[in-house]
Amino acid sequence: MLPRVADSLSFLYVETVRIVQDDTGICAQVETPLGVERVYLPTASLSCVLLGPGTSITQPALATFARHGTTLVCVGAGGVRSYAGITPAQLTTDWLEHQARAWADPDERLRVAVRMYEHRFSAVPPGTTLAQLRGLEGQRVKALYKMLATKHGIARFRRAYDPADWDDQDPVNLALSAANAALYGIVHSAIMAMGCAPGLGFIHSGSQMAFVYDIADLYKAKSTIPLAFSLAGSMKPERDARLHLREEFRLIRLMPSIVSDIQRMIAPEAAGDPVPPAQATDIVQLWDPELGALPGGVNYGDDSAADVPW
Repeated sequence: MLPRVADSLSFLYVETVRIVQDDTGICAQVETPLGVERVYLPTASLSCVLLGPGTSITQPALATFARHGTTLVCVGAGGVRSYAGITPAQLTTDWLEHQARAWADPDERLRVAVRMYEHRFSAVPPGTTLAQLRGLEGQRVKALYKMLATKHGIARFRRAYDPADWDDQDPVNLALSAANAALYGIVHSAIMAMGCAPGLGFIHSGSQMAFVYDIADLYKAKSTIPLAFSLAGSMKPERDARLHLREEFRLIRLMPSIVSDIQRMIAPEAAGDPVPPAQATDIVQLWDPELGALPGGVNYGDDSAADVPW
């Protein structure tokens, strides 16, 4: 039995290695003057793997990651990243259907977006509009930047992300970009493991990562932003951010929080239902507007409903 997504390790970062599948499992190997050194990876219990610069991976290794539902995040130089989300083929569509119904209904989509903003505040006055919530969120982040800058002795901070001028950015911005990249990967893996669609966002829109950004924003103020400011004097802010973040995610058990928060955001009435594990065989049902879900793999040619004149 594979671990549930809520029990998985958060992420693993690798760079300048070749990831291969051998007779024992998946390993990261590197050639040294003493020969080839190998480190085996706990594939079945990893939520996502961040593939840094200089990393290559073989097709058999990719197939193994796919079977285990591990998300791969390619993190290039300058913080440029891409995602390879893997959804187990036998995963049920329960939570995808909850998400799609909420997203397709404008009124329900608004309610989900409001819930996402309200999650970040201790209290919100009744009747606050979405535009007002956006303004409150912007003020909250600016105040957080100012408070953390004062705490860590930074005269002035401005959030900047410029891949074309990556190496000239200050340590806080470098650490924040690296930490956010890891957070996006973890959230993406949780979304895929639940069978949801990363492109159907409720606050963000127009990107295949819209829902990832929606959920990741729930945690930045408590995790990646304070961590980045604490690394203002680091000589290797990106590396230190990943190391500290992984330990923090382990301590606060982030993966179970992500799963339960996604459930509470898109379908509070169903929150707490377990995420169905991938089944050994495909389970396909037929949809009927009056009868609901009908068993698949059944010949309905003998039903009276099929007796229609031609």
